Amino acid sequence: MHTWANVAEIQKTLQGRLVARSVRGLPFLLHEGMEVAFVPPQYDAPRRGIVESVEPRPNGSFVVAFDSVADIATAERLGGCFCLVRRIDLPDDIEPEHTAAGFAGFEVHDEKLGFLGIATEARELPGHKLLCVEKDGRELLIPWVDEFILGVSEEGGRITTLIPAGLLGTASEKLPRKGHFDEEGDTVGED
Repeated sequence: MHTWANVAEIQKTLQGRLVARSVRGLPFLLHEGMEVAFVPPQYDAPRRGIVESVEPRPNGSFVVAFDSVADIATAERLGGCFCLVRRIDLPDDIEPEHTAAGFAGFEVHDEKLGFLGIATEARELPGHKLLCVEKDGRELLIPWVDEFILGVSEEGGRITTLIPAGLLGTASEKLPRKGHFDEEGDTVGED
């Protein structure tokens, strides 16, 4: 069982505080004193914070103040991040499968491409599951199949993949051009 659950998304800032909304149909679960991990991690911004206050807004969102967010510049860096909380801090009537972002917050590394980004959720579709990965403001979707997902380290918070050339739009920037693979598909040269 995963220790952390994705329960909210930070949408924007409001006078140095953050406006957040619940995710995946959950009720709003952040409350005073709760520790939150912000994912994906942002440069020069806190990775965690303690909720200091929560105020409801008429549109269904909430204004949340964190102890680690002291100014507007810091708050702005956290816009678009997800809020992970410890499952032990959730109410008993919230079922784990409803809070499971699966692997939200895990780092995703590809054997050939290197660091791909931070997993935000595992999205269930009728035919299969997709691993959603955020990097540089872009969402990468990776089919959750044995050929692409090589391993998951829950202790290390890491997912290892092996993505075929051309599957990800951003992958083409790091892969050699067509014709530079040997018969087994290994890279033999770069331009």
